[in-house]
Amino acid sequence: MDVPLWIWLAVLGAIVLMLAIDLFAHRRAHVIHVREAALWSAVWVGCGVGFGALVWHYGGAVAGQQYFAGYLIEKSLAVDNVFVWAIIFTYFAVPRELQHRVLFLGVLGALVFRGIFIAGGAALIESFGWVLYIFAAFLLYTGYRMLRTRNDHLNPEDSRAWRLFRRTVPMTDAFHGQRLLVRQNGALLATPLLAVLILVEVTDIVFAVDSIPAIFAVTDDVFLVFTANAFAILGLRAMYFLLADLMHRFIYLKIGLSFVLIWVGIKMLLKIDLFYIPTAVSLAVITTILTVSIGASLYATRGQGRRALAEPTDPPFHVATPEETAMLEPVFRRARTTAPR
Repeated sequence: MDVPLWIWLAVLGAIVLMLAIDLFAHRRAHVIHVREAALWSAVWVGCGVGFGALVWHYGGAVAGQQYFAGYLIEKSLAVDNVFVWAIIFTYFAVPRELQHRVLFLGVLGALVFRGIFIAGGAALIESFGWVLYIFAAFLLYTGYRMLRTRNDHLNPEDSRAWRLFRRTVPMTDAFHGQRLLVRQNGALLATPLLAVLILVEVTDIVFAVDSIPAIFAVTDDVFLVFTANAFAILGLRAMYFLLADLMHRFIYLKIGLSFVLIWVGIKMLLKIDLFYIPTAVSLAVITTILTVSIGASLYATRGQGRRALAEPTDPPFHVATPEETAMLEPVFRRARTTAPR
């Protein structure tokens, strides 16, 4: 698609506006329940689908199909990311009313990093066509690895990012509301909420390494790649609160995601020199794989309700007491002024 600059600016402005609305709606820390999460999920999905309809109308059927294929890939891979967030929040015993703020800041970072990755990937493909072979091989390997390790789960304690953060950054042992930094006894300290935010951001970068090449397999249009990513990411916070307590029911999802990655890897390999698989066919295959894996999961686990992950018996952090909060000093000190002599 030949997209003029003003459309880019309009889309970016719309994304910023939607983020501002979401931040205003959740300006006060509170527990987000299923009903509220479902409502916001419907809003974000409606925005993503609505934008896809505009792409289809003004850009043509092929562009619309490419957008929806990329959106579906990103949205489905994001479900696995959501489950990793649930493990991180549970391990660190993050109060539920503070989780939205972490995810909001994480989404801001994700949009920036994915924009950088997309621009870098497009530049590589434009300058070095052979990089597509690397992308395709990576997708095939990632799909195979996901299939083999589908029953493995992240252990935040073993995370290199967490160990590095704990060694290098002075930190309190208590959550102080939505604060990321506090000052105690003159020392500036990170709160556990900042450590959790770093881990959430790192996990999203890792997932982006899988999802960005996957979308380039269905379209090389940078505008479609970015917008499919952006509109899928915008709904991740609501998706988390809607699905986090249903991890145990998506037992076949990773199998489906692994086949999606393998499929788009094969599509990219064939596209390079041999045969271009029509986008409509790719979209149908991806939709079928995901529908079967999710449907089979829900059928096999029918009758099971929502179930939160078991919290650790001895969590590494706690919520600050009023006495601990009273000991805090202003994070940003005023500069001292000296009286003129």
